[in-house]
Amino acid sequence: QVQLVESGGGLVQAGGSLTLSCVASGSIFSPNAMGWYRQAPGKQRELVATITSGGSTNYADSVKGRFTISRDNAKNTVSLQMNSLKPEDTAVYYCNADMRRTSSYYTRNYWGQGTQVTVSS
Repeated sequence: QVQLVESGGGLVQAGGSLTLSCVASGSIFSPNAMGWYRQAPGKQRELVATITSGGSTNYADSVKGRFTISRDNAKNTVSLQMNSLKPEDTAVYYCNADMRRTSSYYTRNYWGQGTQVTVSS
């Protein structure tokens, strides 16, 4: 079964740091683009950061300079280092990846189950 499993969420005070991790598992080739999205209560899911298999990154303006996305292609993992956290960063954070099963010709988009990040003021 192909899946993305996140870890590392939690409660942190404003100004603090957290690191989220996500591992892709199953019979897959190394993922193409991977990324993090978030959804706050009452709001739509939004892009936080993405990274290609070659290491090119893209960030939402709201997190530039505070968050850093990275990946380990050998381990099929993607991480999000979050610094200088603000209460408005509170949300459920979802891992996302384009992956192809070894038994398939097609790439599909997958989501993790989400991990809660709460930043207190």
